[in-house]
Amino acid sequence: MPGPEQTQIIPTEFFEEGFDPQSMRPRKPTAAPRWVSVVGARPQFVKLSPFCRAITEHNRQNPASPIDHQILHTGQHYDRDLAGVFFDQMEIPTPNFNLGVGSGSAGTQLARMLARMESILAAIQPDWVIIYGDTNSTLAGALLAARLNIPLAHVEAGCRSGEICQPEEQNRIVADQLSRILFSASEHDAQNLCREGIATPNDPFQRRTALVGDILFDALLQNSLIAEQSGEEHLRSLSIRSKDYYLLTIHRAENTDDSGRLHSICKAASSLDLPVLFPVHPRTKKILQREGISLNGNIITIEPQGYLEMITVEKHARMILTDSGGLQKEAFYLQVPCITLREQTEWTETVNLGANQLVGASYDKILSAVQDPPVPNWHSHQPYGDGTAAKKIVAELAAIPRRIIIPQNFLPSELPNAMAKAAS
Repeated sequence: MPGPEQTQIIPTEFFEEGFDPQSMRPRKPTAAPRWVSVVGARPQFVKLSPFCRAITEHNRQNPASPIDHQILHTGQHYDRDLAGVFFDQMEIPTPNFNLGVGSGSAGTQLARMLARMESILAAIQPDWVIIYGDTNSTLAGALLAARLNIPLAHVEAGCRSGEICQPEEQNRIVADQLSRILFSASEHDAQNLCREGIATPNDPFQRRTALVGDILFDALLQNSLIAEQSGEEHLRSLSIRSKDYYLLTIHRAENTDDSGRLHSICKAASSLDLPVLFPVHPRTKKILQREGISLNGNIITIEPQGYLEMITVEKHARMILTDSGGLQKEAFYLQVPCITLREQTEWTETVNLGANQLVGASYDKILSAVQDPPVPNWHSHQPYGDGTAAKKIVAELAAIPRRIIIPQNFLPSELPNAMAKAAS
């Protein structure tokens, strides 16, 4: 957590329309390296948790050279109560900054992030900006760090679905191209970066990659036992029994914004042979109501779950039907068969090992996948590391010499030489 000497530039309230960006004071030189994590949505909170723990452990072991880690929450996830539950359950420090951008179109949301974040990063001049995954918050952090000449690190780099029209894919590509060090979850992801010319011997920007494993696996290992302590009670509260229901989640625009796909998925779920537990994302709920899609049959709708509660319902499901990238991996780690409601996935290893089936939104394919699943090969290979990704990331960043502050009129063509000089 930040020390008292820094509190004068750390507003913890949501920024309102009257917030004056010019009120931010420039950073004073500090002995401790300063890192800023940019997050904004639930999957990023999950990844942030083990990273914060790893920094705490690093500072405990290195009291003479602690890391000043600050959290910038964009407010992209606009359910403040649920976001607070995630922070409390996962013991994440209170964000130093919360931009409160809320909902809106992609352009509106991104514009708010850029406008409200710029003065903060310019003022505190961190040694590293750290971004996670593939959300609009990821993109905003990447664009501003690059524009302000602040070194950028991307956690979960190299992830590719091959769908260039997908917003998440666009965010990943831009974030990876602008990052100085890229942390990959799997060998496949690292190879994707190499194919794009990143961290190759001829890379003109001298970027680096590090294969560290999946930080989401860290989070699951750290929290699964805690979740299990109240697991049976939570299942009883939902009137379901272990392995006697399916779990459904839908939130990606490719499914929610296409009424035909959404109708097909819900129709298939309603036709399954067991109850279908459906934590309804707020955006999905609005669309279902607008389209007049009734959730009848075996579907049981519930409110979005906290992280620990979600682990419980994932672990005890007979099968998971989802369009979430994170849930595909969590299903794999929990050894629960997964059906992905998309035509492609970033996590191809789960498909290759028989743990995940790609069915899109086809009614017939969904029913067939549930009725005749493959036999997963859970133990043959662990493609996503050993659950120590956060520790490796902190070690990699801490080992890099602190940067030279680059002036605002710096020419992009001089970037490789300046990076080499800063690292020497």
